Amino acid sequence: MQLDPRQTQAFRAVIECGSFEQAAARLHLTSPAISQRVRALESTLGTPLVVRSRPCRPTELGQRLLQYLRRAQLLEADLLAELAEQSDAPLVVVAALNADSLGTWFFPALAEVLIRERVLLDLTVEDQDYTYSLLESGLAIGCISTEPKPMRGCTAAPLGIMRYRLVASEPFRQRFFPHGLTRAAARRAPVVAYTRKDRLQSAFLLERFGLPPGAYPTHYVPGAEPHYQAIRYGLGYGMVPELLIRDALAGGEVLDLTPDAPRDVALYWHTWKVQSPRMEHLSRQIVEAAPRLLMPVT
Repeated sequence: MQLDPRQTQAFRAVIECGSFEQAAARLHLTSPAISQRVRALESTLGTPLVVRSRPCRPTELGQRLLQYLRRAQLLEADLLAELAEQSDAPLVVVAALNADSLGTWFFPALAEVLIRERVLLDLTVEDQDYTYSLLESGLAIGCISTEPKPMRGCTAAPLGIMRYRLVASEPFRQRFFPHGLTRAAARRAPVVAYTRKDRLQSAFLLERFGLPPGAYPTHYVPGAEPHYQAIRYGLGYGMVPELLIRDALAGGEVLDLTPDAPRDVALYWHTWKVQSPRMEHLSRQIVEAAPRLLMPVT
């Protein structure tokens, strides 16, 4: 069995664009031509590859095929660069990161490596509990995740621990927690979360007070810096990386509501076992650089 490159190109375009019509526009073909190529590929493999929804998404086997195609493309690009004696050609890295890593330690730890290795980043920002699914679906070739176990065909290396502090501004504390962080006060006080996928605050409130999501008001403010600014200016309280607020805590700009109970989140770098030499080298650099700013995983 041999994969037809025109058919696999059409399949990738459909998944990446989300529809047969947009895939046709990208490849300068008609929608029926794209549909015909994808159906021919499905016929060759004997199974559906695309769920015809809006947007289109891959089936389980479609995800595995997408993973293979992305890795093959990266290996081919790396080989062609070597054959053409272009060892300094940029390496495109499609990776999934959580906003806190991107907003705190990622660039300080890795900027020098990324510049030296001439890496072009294509980043997807997602909650650390969900980045793993992007690698699994073939939409990334590397990810930072809280999942310690690698999926089949991948490796997982510890990066370090991100420590979070539950903080609020002084006016907010006086308004909502004048007698400390109690269950009754937590039911009234607005929380600031990144998105509805952000479980740091909800997990804390469930463990501490038995309050499920929905039992308290919540702001949703994505992005590490905007999330912190919403807390800083008194809209609510929430978990913020210690790396982001050390000076603010020391200067009294925000207050730690639970100084004896920080929340530690272990992070891991996931990538494929079979990858290009340059990507393998970059993965080693990431694993070596992260512990310079993160706490060690015990």
